[in-house]
Amino acid sequence: MAPLEASIWFWVAFNAAVVGLLLLDLGVFAKKDRNGDPLPVPVSTALLKSGAYFLLAMAFCAWIWLGYGASPEVRQTKALEFLTGYLIEWSLSVDNIFVFVLIFARFGVPAAYQHRVLFWGILGALAMRGAMILLGTALLREFDWIMILFGLFLVWSGWKMLRSVGEEEPDPANNPVLKWMRRRFPVTDGYRGNRFTWREGGKLFLTPLALVLVLVELTDLIFALDSIPAIFAVSTDPFIVYTANVFAILGLRAMYFALAGIIHRFRYLKHGLSLVLMIVGAKMLANWFAGGKAVPVEYALAATGTIILGSIALSLWRTRGENRPRHA
Repeated sequence: MAPLEASIWFWVAFNAAVVGLLLLDLGVFAKKDRNGDPLPVPVSTALLKSGAYFLLAMAFCAWIWLGYGASPEVRQTKALEFLTGYLIEWSLSVDNIFVFVLIFARFGVPAAYQHRVLFWGILGALAMRGAMILLGTALLREFDWIMILFGLFLVWSGWKMLRSVGEEEPDPANNPVLKWMRRRFPVTDGYRGNRFTWREGGKLFLTPLALVLVLVELTDLIFALDSIPAIFAVSTDPFIVYTANVFAILGLRAMYFALAGIIHRFRYLKHGLSLVLMIVGAKMLANWFAGGKAVPVEYALAATGTIILGSIALSLWRTRGENRPRHA
């Protein structure tokens, strides 16, 4: 099968299917109360949805293995690149949940309203990452030495993350963008259902839920600055980079409701993520100086999987007696 990145119809159909899945998740499958607000998602339901999204990603990986590329060797390489990229993006998405829990707790967002914030946050993340991937692909095609900058940035970012382990997270309410918005726009003194805006006395107000959405989008932007260069270390094929990102983000909403209650137990995940970032940064540098694939993708997949799954397993084992989250 010919590479599909040349077909505009594939991209239209793929993104339409992604939006359709999100709409089904929010509208059809979400149970609602008498006021029409979504009810809190039970952990069991969230785990089933997370598992379904994972199986969907694995089915897409199998499809790549069977049909994406001119030869079996190319198809195998592309499938392994997708799987490695998906694992990196998924693990960074789990790290996002730490910040989401902090934001929702700090602003006292009711569980019924978190659905809508995450839905629009994911749509914004998909659009933002798509634009960043297009920009990154164009830059790499014109200036291949940018791989050096990406590699150095990832090594520095991983080292910075490792040094920050154990430090107290900054208060999201002190975000400078949020302070600027409060100065420029009137904000209601409380939530108005799940509305982002509210008209009162002929004047348009933002609600605190709109500020929370802005923080969620800013959080993803910050994480994308690490994740996009990281996956470019695995593959420079925009088809692989974008679809791996999409499948990792697609299950983020369900994963939040599955892990929010135990995310505090992922004590060593940041250690693992920092090592992965430094390793993929070093891989990117090695590939550039060697003029090709100095580090096979199989090795990158094995290292990434071992570190991430090992850090999660160690975290859950070491915190097996803890039940309550840090942010009540």
